[in-house]
Amino acid sequence: MSPNYTDSNSPQITTEIYKELPPNNCVESTSNGSHQLDKLEQKAEIQPFLLNESSKLSVVDAIAQMLASLGVNYAFGVAGGAMASLWNALSHSNIEVLNFRHEAGAAFAASEAYFANNHPTVVFTTAGPGITNALTGLFAARGEGAKVILLSACTSAPQRGRWAIQETSTYTLPSGGIFTQGALFNYAITIESGAQLPQIFRKLALALAQPGGFVAHLSIPTGIQTTLIDSISLPQLEVPSVLVTAQQEAIAQSVELLSAGKFAIWLGFGARDAAEEIRQFAEKTGAAVMCSPRGKGIFPEDHPQFVGVTGLGGHASVLTYMEQHTPLRTLVLGTRLGEPTSFWSSAMVPSGGFVHVDIDPEVPGVAYPDVETFPIQSDIKAYMQELLQHWPDVPAHHTDLSLPHPERTVIKPNSNADYPVRPEVLMAAIQKIIVEGSDAVVMAECGNSFTWSTHLLRFAHTNRYRVSTGVGAMGHTATGVLGAAQARKGKAVAIVGDGAMLMNNEISTAVKYKIPAVWIVLNDARYNMCHQGMKMLGLKGADADMPETNFAMIARGMGAEAVGVVRESDLEAALEQAIAANVPFLVDVVIDPDRPAPSGGRNKSLAAQGVKSNQVNGSTKTVSFPSV
Repeated sequence: MSPNYTDSNSPQITTEIYKELPPNNCVESTSNGSHQLDKLEQKAEIQPFLLNESSKLSVVDAIAQMLASLGVNYAFGVAGGAMASLWNALSHSNIEVLNFRHEAGAAFAASEAYFANNHPTVVFTTAGPGITNALTGLFAARGEGAKVILLSACTSAPQRGRWAIQETSTYTLPSGGIFTQGALFNYAITIESGAQLPQIFRKLALALAQPGGFVAHLSIPTGIQTTLIDSISLPQLEVPSVLVTAQQEAIAQSVELLSAGKFAIWLGFGARDAAEEIRQFAEKTGAAVMCSPRGKGIFPEDHPQFVGVTGLGGHASVLTYMEQHTPLRTLVLGTRLGEPTSFWSSAMVPSGGFVHVDIDPEVPGVAYPDVETFPIQSDIKAYMQELLQHWPDVPAHHTDLSLPHPERTVIKPNSNADYPVRPEVLMAAIQKIIVEGSDAVVMAECGNSFTWSTHLLRFAHTNRYRVSTGVGAMGHTATGVLGAAQARKGKAVAIVGDGAMLMNNEISTAVKYKIPAVWIVLNDARYNMCHQGMKMLGLKGADADMPETNFAMIARGMGAEAVGVVRESDLEAALEQAIAANVPFLVDVVIDPDRPAPSGGRNKSLAAQGVKSNQVNGSTKTVSFPSV
């Protein structure tokens, strides 16, 4: 990590300098503590430099140059008349502009592009519905911990309240939450003058230098966009390292608590940059390791100390471990322990409680407020380095060879003559051809695609698997796969349901920009998580079916390559064709709709809580899917 971060308007320098930003060791929480930003502002050394020395330029040209200097490489969005000048400025900047078909898809792609290359990204929209369409994707970006900046157009002051086309003002949209800082945006401002840019630049630069997510909104009135400004002086920031490290007392207390007895390690997405340190520590101590759905691959899933994935789509082996090899404490790294990760199950609570490490001090103790928790605010990688250094030099523990491991699905011959495709057979083919046979990023959509993929796929390396847990919006992966493939300059594979693919896809956009995205569609003509969930709840009459759709034909109609698969014997050849293609490719797989999605770990967890049915302790308990 570099001790400082210098902004520059030189594109050649910008890329290298931005790499020196503190790595994003963010936890699954995305709160950006304002106290950290305040400290940075106090320590930052400010020296002015000219954005444009020779001539006047427009506000939007200045904004485009400003964002490029902050390390932005890509802008994803949908154009419109109110932001014509902004669109033009971005298109003539050093930022690569990708025009999408829907603003939500653009926002999902921007979020996944950030996770693919660790550079902040831009979403651009026009006024009115352009903004509201993007909000779901931005909500997901905030929940996932991405660094994304929304640039939107809004109605100029003289026209507000006069029913302008797509009027965007306090007369038509609530200002609180959309145009102000709050639950959706870490920072938001309406730019009414070019004179505001130096302060905005300062705010963005300092915030982007922090670990963790950051989602901002810059709203630019149409009339202001083309206003010419003199060469302005933007602050050149020498931002000191913002690495948050634990106090020595906290490290010493961690050693004391964890060395008092057998302990487990519970990993989340926020620990992904500390994979090597975690592996070393686990092997040094003999601790069993489990992970959240988003944490798959941080610790190799083929490692003898790995006991499984927790929560949604997880493994019953985790509960077996907690029952038969009960640890005294659990070291929690980079996860909020929210419902998708823990189901708040009491069976996951060791008698000595948690040692919970998180960059956000508000996270430890929230999911299990009644459990003894020793909270530590720290960057995960820095904490693990300190823990390794201070751990007693004792003989290495031998791995408990009796530790349970995720169950392997035994695939029996298909009694229906190879048709339709069983989802578990599809996952086995994906494991062989894509996970083990390529370096592609694999992304699973919400719904049964999530549970099948999380439960059955195995990853030995971090940053290979992406799922959204907190928001879980349909269409996230179906469109986010473009951002991932574009930013990593390589293959990204989306495992999606037919419902999500019908709701929001960007095949046409992938064709336009020749993005090597791959979609594997689980085609069962149902919203099958809903169908199966309602059936398990004993609720009848709700219609979750949809007309059968030929996705391969749709993809080819948009200019992509595609193949339809109806037989298990054709799966591997189709996947090999998809992964070898250098153009957008869709594999339309007709799957057996009646195969129940894997829920052994989930049901065992709920059973451990005493949840047998809708009747709990003689009273009706409200339950829902996926937590059924």
